[in-house]
Amino acid sequence: MEMEKLVSLCRRRGFLFQSSEIYGGLNGFWDYGPLGVELKRNVKEAWWRDMVSAHDDLATLPGAPSPYEMTGLDCTIIMHPQVWKVSGHFDLFADKMQTCRQCKKLVRADHVADMTRDAEWAQSFAACCFVPKPDGTMSFNSAEAISWAKTRKLGRKLAPGLALVRDPEVTMSWLAEDIENESVTPATLTLPLVLSYMATAQKNETGLQTPCPHCGGDLTEPRDFNLMFESHAGALQSDENKVFLRPETAQGIFVNFKNVIDSSRVKVPVGIAQIGKSFRNEITPRNFTFRSREFEQMEIEFFCHPSQSADWYKFWRDRRMKWWQEIGLAGERLILRDHHADELSHYSTGTADIEYAFPFLPEGEYGELEGIAHRGDFDLRSHMEGKLDPNSCPLEVQKGEDGKPLHKGSGRDLTYRDDITNERFTPHVIEPSAGADRGTLALLCEAYHEDTAPDDKGKEQTRVVMKFHPRIAPIKAAVFPLVKKDGMPEVAQDLYRALKKKFPAFYDEKGAVGRRYRRQDEAGTPYCITVDGQTLQDQTVTMRDRDTLEQVRLKLDDVVAEVERRVTGE
Repeated sequence: MEMEKLVSLCRRRGFLFQSSEIYGGLNGFWDYGPLGVELKRNVKEAWWRDMVSAHDDLATLPGAPSPYEMTGLDCTIIMHPQVWKVSGHFDLFADKMQTCRQCKKLVRADHVADMTRDAEWAQSFAACCFVPKPDGTMSFNSAEAISWAKTRKLGRKLAPGLALVRDPEVTMSWLAEDIENESVTPATLTLPLVLSYMATAQKNETGLQTPCPHCGGDLTEPRDFNLMFESHAGALQSDENKVFLRPETAQGIFVNFKNVIDSSRVKVPVGIAQIGKSFRNEITPRNFTFRSREFEQMEIEFFCHPSQSADWYKFWRDRRMKWWQEIGLAGERLILRDHHADELSHYSTGTADIEYAFPFLPEGEYGELEGIAHRGDFDLRSHMEGKLDPNSCPLEVQKGEDGKPLHKGSGRDLTYRDDITNERFTPHVIEPSAGADRGTLALLCEAYHEDTAPDDKGKEQTRVVMKFHPRIAPIKAAVFPLVKKDGMPEVAQDLYRALKKKFPAFYDEKGAVGRRYRRQDEAGTPYCITVDGQTLQDQTVTMRDRDTLEQVRLKLDDVVAEVERRVTGE
């Protein structure tokens, strides 16, 4: 599936729009249209029902060490700034950034290679300057490179900041010099290495430079850039009343752990769930809604006894993977990847990512949908004692130059006392953290299909169909009168109203019925019901299945129950 086709469909059919589009849009921010808001709401509601409201506190689920309780929370987006200092976000929540000395744009250091590979100017340069050889390898042609750099519609237009474009002969001389003294050989001239030479104006002074993905200019050395959005609470804008938009929902759960335990009488093991907006000042938001500056999270902080935490981690890892499969990501593009030991924080005994092969990623690469992390007691201890040094072993409070805690904790007791054993302990935390926007995007990608189906005249036509799981489809059923006469609209409208009382339904009487089918296929509506001449005779209607195109006759009085049975699977 080509990503461009999905993006076009999303805009045309009202799944997603770029925010503030009439003013040119705002990069990294997206609005959900009429169909998109229903799709995303269905994802969130399915998550909340399956994880929280329909959870059986008395049963031991398969793979769980024991029964457990679940409850919910809704915390503010702006919290006390000390929360972010103690959690580590104030000091450590940063990306390595590089600035282009020519166009002044910022790029994430870990994105530079991929962005440059995909840049229009780099692809144009490679196509012009690398010539295939009989043995299948590529040979770099320096004369073509200089010609490309001097051509107005190529180098001068596509990469005005590139050193090769600004001073072709001097820039090329550095590569020629290194080939002559055998520092490099023609056989080792890969595209990334050649581009580094092409971005270098004064090699003896600076060494090889990294080109800017945007204009080809040389980039500065990486520096830290904090990803939290800043604001101020109150009329004065000073450091004393500086606040931050939360970069994650988890910390609100940690600081309310004691409030929840004391007020709701839940007992450990217990999960506290929250769905809410988070904000990260991404420098290079990209890939549609995959990396945005404003996004929504579905998180659980699961508190358990330390001795059982490894078993609970395995339970949540497997359960969350199964959930995504159950709502429509059952194909080979969904994987569960356990982090290697060298990827883990030393206080974590396990982290796994649920990943999806998004079509905008290179073949064989996956993007994270959800992370399941064993966080130990790191967070609760930090909010009790002060910011813990993640590099200390065992964990200790990080001290400043004066020997005092760098960031003081609350001093509150966030331990838990088991009223049966009378044991007091600091619970360990298992954190399943899912992205509602990324999940919605994955479901859009998985649902997009193109196939053929007969039109009104029986001729095979290509159709676009969004094969959503019925449970998360924005519209569950559409009702059509075959024609706008003979009493058919009245029957169809009554059926539509009956369906509407149960779930989102759509009524359409405009155009040929085949065209109405196509419109609902693109919207992902799983069932279309047509009221025709036979309906008036025997009170039956036609129900068409979106995926199989199978049509069956149902009694009019049975339609609502049948659609509900198919949607819920019960």
